[in-house]
Amino acid sequence: MANIPKDPVMLLSYINTQLRDFYPSLNELCLSLGIEEKEITGSLASIDYRYDKIKNQFL
Repeated sequence: MANIPKDPVMLLSYINTQLRDFYPSLNELCLSLGIEEKEITGSLASIDYRYDKIKNQFL
């Protein structure tokens, strides 16, 4: 499992940067980093961010 930020705001920045620069989808990011998608979506939902597949980012 990758060492990702635990703070939701820092996680938001990290994940959106990774999606923009390296991964075509959240699924690809999770598979590559060995992270459960639910872990990311749950943490970011706590600060009212949801994944937008078309934009490939959390909004």
